[in-house]
Amino acid sequence: MGLEYIIAGVCDYILEINGRDMNKGFMVVFDGSNGAGKTTVIKSVEKYLSSKGFDVLLTREPGGTPIGEKIREVILDPSTPEMSFMTELMLFGAGRAQHIQEKIKPALAQGKIVISDRFDAATFSFQHFARGIALDTITKINDLALAGFSPNMNVILDLEPSEGLKRVHSRGEGLDRLEDEKSEFLIKARNGYLTQAQQAPEKFVVIDASQSKQKVLTDVIKVIDSLLDKHG
Repeated sequence: MGLEYIIAGVCDYILEINGRDMNKGFMVVFDGSNGAGKTTVIKSVEKYLSSKGFDVLLTREPGGTPIGEKIREVILDPSTPEMSFMTELMLFGAGRAQHIQEKIKPALAQGKIVISDRFDAATFSFQHFARGIALDTITKINDLALAGFSPNMNVILDLEPSEGLKRVHSRGEGLDRLEDEKSEFLIKARNGYLTQAQQAPEKFVVIDASQSKQKVLTDVIKVIDSLLDKHG
């Protein structure tokens, strides 16, 4: 085989790999009750994907960017119980708009797999289902922030809020402003996630987070493998 054929073959292979890299980027969100194990699951998924050679970007909401992290401090500060519901909603929207433009879209354009700890499903669960803000108001704010963008999948780690708070307390962690709400609020938020999952099964997967850690991870990896098959 001549040298020119070898070089041509290598070039074709590089083009093929680069093409796959640009097409494989997708975003998966892990959400649900506090204490459901999102942090553990996200770290395990990152390790799993990295072992397969994928470039993974971990991020979170509120937060994800320098501006977003400052907004996070304001939103979750337990010393600001006077914050109005509308202020809270608009802060979430502002942080999300920055998050998408500064961090998420550039990562996806580079073929990275973006994993976010919470995203817009949380806004509908907490601000609409739990706070009671009108759905059309939240939709308008969120649509402005998203500007047509949408994550590929939301994985909801479902757990009774009371059990989730027990786990948080057992780790010796303090509660942020939303976690410190009454149990009725957290129950409504949980129901909000489940309702969204029922309404858009193509965008949501619900996993029982009361199972063993290994079973939860097994169920999550099945979802990830399905996304890899679809976007690989």
